Parts: sequence; structure tokens; C-alpha cells
Amino acid sequence: MAVVIRLKRTGRRNRPCYRISVADSRFPRDGRVLENLGLYDPIAKDPERQHTLEVERARHWLRQGAKPSETVHALFKRHGVYEGDLELGKGKVRRRPGRKKATATRARKHAAKEARAQAKKARAAERKVAKRAAAKAAAAAEAEGGE
Repeated sequence: MAVVIRLKRTGRRNRPCYRISVADSRFPRDGRVLENLGLYDPIAKDPERQHTLEVERARHWLRQGAKPSETVHALFKRHGVYEGDLELGKGKVRRRPGRKKATATRARKHAAKEARAQAKKARAAERKVAKRAAAKAAAAAEAEGGE
């Protein structure tokens, strides 16, 4: 059983509130949990009320091998969960699939792809013009030969 520590959304529309929960990775995001470790309210104005966390229980679950999500990992760092006998880089933090960082390499690849598309359009336009010119020349030669 793979155990993850992730946020479980509560609250209402346009007013999110999250529970920091420990769950089996196969359970749905807002489904059954093994334990609730605290709350995270990103909308709260007071930084003290934005998040609460049971630090010792969080450390317990990390020692047992639970993997935190990116956001939970950041909240744990803020609360000092990784201090003491837990090493910060001990386990890899799960990255959500499909999220890529914008890099210069990706920008260059995108620019090259755009340039290739433009060149392809230009070649197609040149072929079209050449084809029309050939058709006009053939029509003119036929008109001259027909007289």
C-alpha cells in the first residue's frame, strides 16, 4: 500500500479550504483518509490561521515512508517538519504529471518549430505561383501555335 500525504479539498466554490490528510494513493482525492494532520486555508488573511499542522504525526508518517505532494512538502518546510532526524532530501517529492518548467531549451524548440512551419508555408506558396506561371506560359504557347 503506497501512502501519500496530500490536500483534501473542503469549503465551498471560490472559497477553498483544505485538510492535510494521509491516504492510500489509490483512494480518491476527497475520499477516505487514514488520518487528518491539519488544515490549510489559503484565503485566510491572518498568516497564523492559514495553516495548522500536527508536526509529530507528520514526522511519524514520513518515517513510515509516506510521500508528500508538492504543496504539502512546501507546507512541511514552513512548519519545520524536516528538522531533526528527518533529512530534507531523503525521499523524492512527487511531481504532478504534465507540469513542466518553462526553460530556454523549450522556448528554442518552439521557435524552431514555428520557423519550420513558416518555411513550409513559403515553399507551398512558391509552388503555387510557379504552377500558375507554367499554366499561363502553356496557354500563351497554345494561343500562338493555334493562329
